[in-house]
Amino acid sequence: MPVLPPVVLASSSVYRRRLLARVLEEFCCRSPGVDETPMPGEGPGELALRLARAKAAAVSGLEPGAVVIGSDQVATLGDRALGKPGDERRAIEQLAACSGRSVVFLTAVTVLGPRGEVVLEHLDRTETVFRQLEPAELERYVLREQPLDSAGSFKIEGLGITLFDAVNSTDPTALEGLPLISVTRALRGLGFQLP
Repeated sequence: MPVLPPVVLASSSVYRRRLLARVLEEFCCRSPGVDETPMPGEGPGELALRLARAKAAAVSGLEPGAVVIGSDQVATLGDRALGKPGDERRAIEQLAACSGRSVVFLTAVTVLGPRGEVVLEHLDRTETVFRQLEPAELERYVLREQPLDSAGSFKIEGLGITLFDAVNSTDPTALEGLPLISVTRALRGLGFQLP
């Protein structure tokens, strides 16, 4: 059996690390240190793809011979990007703005092979349809789950599922931050046996 290259996740996100651990036993994480400021006129999908590519490239330069996975996610409400709220007040305000509306999450992933070659570039689109939310529900949710480091102010893998009428996606893991269907397809193409 051929020796497989090491896999490095170009992220410091505990959510992405947890997702990749569902399918891979051995990998390491390395923070890419990439400036995530949008470029003038850059659309949300373009931003997510550029940042996923930049994160993977930054870590690939530091980890020669490794397979590197970079990912980024941008949430949009209409034409406005939703960032990470940072505090409880902003989280409640963000969720109140989403109440009864659809929020689209664009999750990009880039996989670079051991010679730095692009193995995969993919953009996944997930639509979340929020139900009408009462102010007391928003406060209870934010106090209980503390989604302060999550774009859109919720955690789908936790109590956040109670906020929705529907979630429309081709890959449910994309909403959590890393589209595993595409990632595992790329890894299988590189010789990894999954499952």
